Amino acid sequence: MAKTRAQRKAERRAREAEEQKRSGSERRAESRAQHDTQIGVSGDVAEVEAVEAGIAAGASEADLDTPDAPHEPSRAERRAEAKAAKQAEREKRDEQKRREKEQLARQQKKATAERQSRARGGVIGFLLSCWAELKKVQWPDRDMLVQATVVTIIFVAVTAAYLGALDALFNWLVKQIL
Repeated sequence: MAKTRAQRKAERRAREAEEQKRSGSERRAESRAQHDTQIGVSGDVAEVEAVEAGIAAGASEADLDTPDAPHEPSRAERRAEAKAAKQAEREKRDEQKRREKEQLARQQKKATAERQSRARGGVIGFLLSCWAELKKVQWPDRDMLVQATVVTIIFVAVTAAYLGALDALFNWLVKQIL
């Protein structure tokens, strides 16, 4: 016999209540495990608390500083830092100027070479420009050359087989027609 809507609804509520009971006990077990593994206080917090306790006991703050505690830089240190920053900036500007000079020299050299090739005449100028272009070519290494050769041979073989099959088919059709 079929269940009514109310019966199905009651069964679903009962299942949900059971799941909540199970998940509630799992959550409590999880929170207990987390509580057992938590660390009380970090090292930084413990250090600050110790310094505060020392100050409260009457010790001066300078006596309680640890070797790795941050401190205000002295005037001499600030001057040294400023001098180092200026030196780095100067070196950076000098490097930029050097790069610009090198780039200008390269452009002038290239322009001079082009003028010379134009002035030499037709055949010699052409050969010199061809040589200059061949210097710019990125030649393949052995692996790339072998791979390209294999691909080319396979492509030619597939194309030859395809065209040969078409030729044979059309040859047969022409013989049948005539």
